Amino acid sequence: MGSLLLAVIYLIFISLGLPDSLLGSGWPTMQVAFGVPSSYAGYVSMSISFMTIISALISPRMIRRFHTKWIVIVSIFFTVMGLIGFSFASSYAMLFLFVVPYGLGAGAIDASVNHYVANNYSGSVMNFLHCFYGVGAVISPNIMALALSRARWNEGYRWTALIQFGILLVCILSLPLWKQNEKAAEEENESGAGIREALKVPGVVLTLIAFYAYCAGEATCFLWTSSYFAGVKEGLSDGLIASFGSLIFGGLMLGRLISGFVSNKLGDKLLIRIGIVVELIGIGIVMLPIAHYLPAAVGFVVIGTGMGPIYPAIQHMAPSNFGKKYSAPVIGLQMASAYVGSTFMPMVFGHLQQRVGIGIMPLYLLLFAALNIGLLERAYVVLKQKQ
Repeated sequence: MGSLLLAVIYLIFISLGLPDSLLGSGWPTMQVAFGVPSSYAGYVSMSISFMTIISALISPRMIRRFHTKWIVIVSIFFTVMGLIGFSFASSYAMLFLFVVPYGLGAGAIDASVNHYVANNYSGSVMNFLHCFYGVGAVISPNIMALALSRARWNEGYRWTALIQFGILLVCILSLPLWKQNEKAAEEENESGAGIREALKVPGVVLTLIAFYAYCAGEATCFLWTSSYFAGVKEGLSDGLIASFGSLIFGGLMLGRLISGFVSNKLGDKLLIRIGIVVELIGIGIVMLPIAHYLPAAVGFVVIGTGMGPIYPAIQHMAPSNFGKKYSAPVIGLQMASAYVGSTFMPMVFGHLQQRVGIGIMPLYLLLFAALNIGLLERAYVVLKQKQ
């Protein structure tokens, strides 16, 4: 029963990754179809993330009131509605009608399942969990590439919605499997703290800003990697450019797969430090002045590999750093901070690249990598002083 539940949780994170990379991989074609500037992708991404911030902030209250399984089922249903809505959009403005279910579903899944796994499973499981997020995020750019070569970008969203619906059915059938941890979860939730209390805990705010910085770089890669190749490399087909949207997700998946095998031995802090070093190496490879697209493609995979362990390690440290009493609100706040970075910084980059050129992208990523590690190291010092 425990293994079956874990398999379902992994499948849930595949569903979480599926919608995240569609906009970035399909945007070069969608932009032309809608007749809008390239920077307008940032407004759609910002709107999705804004709704995700809302759901992440209310997630501690939902976790206290409802069991994780019900939050997951409703949230996946919301994402299915958002994807179907995008698939029928005939104008740029229509996209904004469906960002509400698109974003609300993602934030609720992320916060509730991360809280559940952080409190019930090891760091290894957390890394494998986020590895499966990468599986979903790698699949969808290739679905979009197939749709662009065989039909239209709309079909990319429609086909992804069908896969999401299949995952939703599996989750409904798996409801009896969640009973094993229900009693412990209810006891933890009853004694849990609120968001205001969590913000007063030493080290929490530093961790939130670090998470913001990490996700600012990650989301910029999600949205603009395909456009980077379209703007910097010449002679590439639309399908090939769209497929480059999977590079960063492939790297994330690889990084989390490796971390899943070594995380229990190395620990979360060391994994984060190693990840940042690998990310910096990847940024350096992308910056190499080579005309062919292959070195840059390798560089983005390396960037993703380095980023891989950072997100799950920060989430998994929440109960041990701040206590189980604060884990739900801290993880909810982390998710909100993450999506603030995801909301605004890709949009800021969109305007920056329009004025300076998209070749500035590696330097933009370098800035946020430095902020991320600097703030986390400071948080470790504060936590040590507290102890």
